[in-house]
Amino acid sequence: MPPRQSGTLTEAELRIMDVLWRKGSGTVQQVLDSITQKPAIAYNSVLTTIRVLERKGYLKHLKDGRAHVYTPLVGQKEATRSEIRHLVSRFFKNSHEQLVLNLLEDQGIGSEEIVRLREMLVQHDAVQSDPVQKDTIQKDAK
Repeated sequence: MPPRQSGTLTEAELRIMDVLWRKGSGTVQQVLDSITQKPAIAYNSVLTTIRVLERKGYLKHLKDGRAHVYTPLVGQKEATRSEIRHLVSRFFKNSHEQLVLNLLEDQGIGSEEIVRLREMLVQHDAVQSDPVQKDTIQKDAK
């Protein structure tokens, strides 16, 4: 029995998705040519990873002559939020508070970052208490 596919992105999958989010679409060769991180990846590895991403529902392809052009079905923001939800669920028992506390304790966040975080929390509270503003932001996020 083959191993169960994870809904999260591996490092190799993320490298490919980063290229396609940046470019919008591309063939396997265009993706390969756009990957600048080392170590270099072989064409067949990119092709295999793209096929996995397509099975996971992250990509779709259209045939253009002999080539397949791959386009993201999942946006970067949506994928990021999904990864964070997975992280919070797996390591912090669905507690966002525990995630933030862990970051604060582990990273040694500087005073400038703490000021920005406080401002973001105040803004978040204001949005949550104003239904009109909350609705507008939710529509913008879609």
